[in-house]
Amino acid sequence: MACWSERGCDDEMRERCPHAIDPGEQCPLSCHFAKCDRPTHQVTGDPMLVFDPTIDFRAAAKETCTRCVFFLTNGPRL
Repeated sequence: MACWSERGCDDEMRERCPHAIDPGEQCPLSCHFAKCDRPTHQVTGDPMLVFDPTIDFRAAAKETCTRCVFFLTNGPRL
């Protein structure tokens, strides 16, 4: 499973989480369990990556992934 498709919380927590009601809803940056501590996680502000129209941002379960170099370069494309 790709790291960007994992939410970071368990099933019990997800049942009562207000942002997990809609299956397509991303975990917000403010969620403690959405933090990424993987060695591949690197935040970018590069507009060429962040605004690349070919990236499928819907594949990211966490908002933090949408600014991660690993996701932006290795994630699924439209």
